[in-house]
Amino acid sequence: MSMKFNQINRMASPWWSSLSSLFRTIRSDTMGSIGVGIFCVFVILAILAPHIAPHDPMKSLKGADGTFARLERPSWRSPFGTDHMSRDILSQVIVGSRVSVFVGLISALAVAFLGTNIGLLSGYYRGWTDDILMRLTDIVYGIPFLPFMIILVSLLGPSLSNIILAIVLITWRTSARVIRSQVISLRQRGFVEAAKISGATDLRILYVHIMPNVLPLSFVYGALAMGWAIGTEASVAFLGYGDPQLISWGKILYWAYIAQMIREAWWWVLPPGLAIVLLILSGFFIGRGYEEIANPRLQRM
Repeated sequence: MSMKFNQINRMASPWWSSLSSLFRTIRSDTMGSIGVGIFCVFVILAILAPHIAPHDPMKSLKGADGTFARLERPSWRSPFGTDHMSRDILSQVIVGSRVSVFVGLISALAVAFLGTNIGLLSGYYRGWTDDILMRLTDIVYGIPFLPFMIILVSLLGPSLSNIILAIVLITWRTSARVIRSQVISLRQRGFVEAAKISGATDLRILYVHIMPNVLPLSFVYGALAMGWAIGTEASVAFLGYGDPQLISWGKILYWAYIAQMIREAWWWVLPPGLAIVLLILSGFFIGRGYEEIANPRLQRM
């Protein structure tokens, strides 16, 4: 009997096995490796931003003749040019990376944590627990994303923490529903039955036996949430609801818009726009690499 239980328990993926599988897949997947590379570059840029920014991002620069370098085109002194207030755009883009990376990371972790736990509890306990959590998920699905963001940030104040809160309160819904479906399937497996017979508590079964098997899905939706969070923060900042005390890529575009220089000063718009696109793409590339673990059929495509 004990030999049988040992054989069944081997079916349960331990934590280290699941994590090592995730890292191996990312290394072997071209798009995933590119996504990780792009994201690491932005993380390093965000960490070193105060030290590598060539100028104070809020300080007006002057030209050789002593006048303010207003709307100066890209040059050796200002590779990305200056804005209508003679501020260096390269320095703004470098410093603004801190907001986007921070929002992306925190939102991804929070969405993965919240969606995974709701999916685990709902799929494992079923019954009234499942009904309450899934009806809550249905309600969240019915809430329009951007209007909810604007209303919540308007009520609570335009701070970075409130923006992250609004993002997390909406984007956990898809991961919770998908993970719930996976847990419903896993709870019928032999290793779960063996754990119950051996006296394991529900929490141990959930977080030791079942959760390692849904980690790939958690990472997939966490990576996708990172991309959505970065784009959402940029959109909210562009609409004028960003944190007034911080520089972000969306706010740089907002400044260009209110100055009516979206078309004329291309060097003002292009750098932050490309940075947003690249960082969002890195999240989707990473998610695509993790998705091969969650859906092995993709590895044959």
